[in-house]
Formats: sequence, structure tokens, C-alpha cells
Amino acid sequence: MTRWDWILWLHLLAMAFFVGGQLMLAAVVVPVARRSGDRDALRSVARRFGVGTLVAIAVLIATGSAMADHFQLWDDTKLQVKLTLVVVAGLLVGLHMRWPELHVIEGLVFLVSLAIVALGVSLP
Repeated sequence: MTRWDWILWLHLLAMAFFVGGQLMLAAVVVPVARRSGDRDALRSVARRFGVGTLVAIAVLIATGSAMADHFQLWDDTKLQVKLTLVVVAGLLVGLHMRWPELHVIEGLVFLVSLAIVALGVSLP
């Protein structure tokens, strides 16, 4: 494997953690925690995922920037749209942190994340 294969692998791993973690939370953790009424456990899980998410985002930024430089993709329209959606996702995460009871925001973050993944895998 080349250096760029490793960088891509790290990028995809961080993306899988971020998007897969959202899916796991939405489909499994939140429904079970709500049913049990254990709000403290849900908050603990969300905080722990938040820490992992910050690490994943740092890896995504570092590896994504490196690949965009190496493959000269900064002017690519798909990348520009992807980066715009990354900013939108960041704003939505900030809104969710402010108003966690607005569950529609969680869904929007997930949908925007899926769009980012779709654009990412379609880049050269």
C-alpha cells in the first residue's frame, strides 16, 4: 500500500466512525435508552461519542486536506459542494448541542452526512 492508500484508509475509517456512529445511536442506543428512561446513560453515551467525533473530524480534515492538495482537487465542484455540506453539518451539530431536544436536527445531521459520503466517494 502506498502512503496515499493509507491516508485514504484513515479518511474512510474516520468517516465510518462518524456516520456509522450516528446510525448506531439513532437506531439502537437512543431508542433503548429512552425506553428504559435512563437519561444519564444516554447523556454519557452522547458525550463519549462526541469525543470520538471530534477525533474523527480532526482526522477527516487532516487527511481530506492532504488528499485535496496531493490530487489537486481544490477547484473540483464536487469537493466544493462537499465542503459546503461539511460546514452545514458543523452548524447543525452546534444547533443540536444547543437544543438537543429538537430531534429533527439529528436527522438533518445524518442526512447531510450521507450526502457528504456520497459526494466523497464520487470524487476522483
